[in-house]
Amino acid sequence: MASLRDLIAAVTGRPRRAEPESPPAVELPSVPTSDDLRRSVDRIEAEIAVAARENRVPDLVASRVRRICATIRDTVPRLDQLGGGTRDAHSLMATVTSYLPEALGTYLRLPRSYADRRPIDRGKTALMVLVDQLDLLAATMDDIFEAACRADAEALVAHGRFLEEKFGHPSGGGELNLGEGPR
Repeated sequence: MASLRDLIAAVTGRPRRAEPESPPAVELPSVPTSDDLRRSVDRIEAEIAVAARENRVPDLVASRVRRICATIRDTVPRLDQLGGGTRDAHSLMATVTSYLPEALGTYLRLPRSYADRRPIDRGKTALMVLVDQLDLLAATMDDIFEAACRADAEALVAHGRFLEEKFGHPSGGGELNLGEGPR
């Protein structure tokens, strides 16, 4: 079927104008799934375990990486609590796919004697710089985990208050009695 432009071009005898080309489709990287994130965490932990066994990273690095990975592993199933497009969800995904692997990879490319002894930034060695970065990532992942759990924790408190209102007094079963002796 001829378009209106084709019809006008045929009637007036003018050459038909070329259709503007549509821009090429842009391929965007896919957003990692929860399974992708878990596999990436497993890979990071496996690589750091090998590096620790080969004495390419000290225990203080390996233990920090394991802590970060454990927090991420606890948070991934709760990502829906954060919302897919939030800053926290993006920070967690970027930590797994970029920030943590890049920090570790950069450190591991340095000879251990250089990384552990030579000051590179304001009197800090590469090891000290890496530890600072890992501590920052750990604190950030802790905050994100806290945010992911907060809604359920608040819902539990609200439910308890509802039950108190509905049935009367609290049971007291949830209180700790530390050093006061029996009541």
